[in-house]
Amino acid sequence: MMGGNHKPQGAVIGIDLGGTKLSSALFTKEGEIIHRSGLLLQGAGGESVGAVVKDQVLDQLNYARARDLHIDSVGICVPGISNKGDQTVWAPNIQGWEAYPLHRQVSDALNDPGIQVFVESDRNCSILGEMWRGNARNCTDALFMAVGTGIGIGILAGGRIISGANGIAGAAGWLALDPPYSQDYEPCGQFEFHASGTGIAKRAENLLRMGADSKYLHAGHVTASDVSVKVLEESIAFWGMAVANLVSLFNPEKIIFGGGVFGPALRFLDRIHAEARKWAQPIGIEKVKLEGTALKGDTGLYGAGYLALRKDFKL
Repeated sequence: MMGGNHKPQGAVIGIDLGGTKLSSALFTKEGEIIHRSGLLLQGAGGESVGAVVKDQVLDQLNYARARDLHIDSVGICVPGISNKGDQTVWAPNIQGWEAYPLHRQVSDALNDPGIQVFVESDRNCSILGEMWRGNARNCTDALFMAVGTGIGIGILAGGRIISGANGIAGAAGWLALDPPYSQDYEPCGQFEFHASGTGIAKRAENLLRMGADSKYLHAGHVTASDVSVKVLEESIAFWGMAVANLVSLFNPEKIIFGGGVFGPALRFLDRIHAEARKWAQPIGIEKVKLEGTALKGDTGLYGAGYLALRKDFKL
């Protein structure tokens, strides 16, 4: 029988909300996952997505309480910008989330002033996850580059996360890397147009449709594999130029690559590094290490857990 001084073990809840799916986990204070869950959003938007987030938080809370685990904070990773001023979320891939009051809705659903709620961008959560349980452990200066549908960068500089004046820092898709400007760049930026997963696929489709001559494409003999080579060569050049600029600006110890493209494109890291050497500050580029994420698709989830745990962390 437990004594009167029994104190429940502490744990935190992490929620990783994406444009198409949601993952949630209950973490120990040491970063071990006690219980996890996930589901697809199936095209849902607006209040429906908010309801899914609230349900997942409450499910994890009930699971914890049934096992005598004490929860005092929840961290939520969102695919967009967390506006600290009015505590709303802008998430372009979720319909109706131009200024969505996620923080208030989750806090109201919890109805417990002893449980704090923290909401942060997927860029920031990704580098937080790598700091906690990934390849940025023991780093004071590191970057996480997520290349998937879009491109975003989580920035750790001098031991602090850089969010910018409006929470927009790290919107790397808008890096300008090669003139002239094209109207094609207006929706997403030049870097994202050329080197995101979406951009690579669209450019491959365009090349196949045009049947253009090039080093890899020969009129009348255009194949998907030829197109893949050409598009990947261009993407490697853009990734290399971006790495060069980031190294020259931030002088990081590491740049960690993740997202759906890295993955498969991790085999190109040596070539990306070689391209970056052409453009970057020479000492910085020789010192930096390029590597893939240690957390695969769970960087944002671990980051949400660390966000909840490190309530004093300045973002």
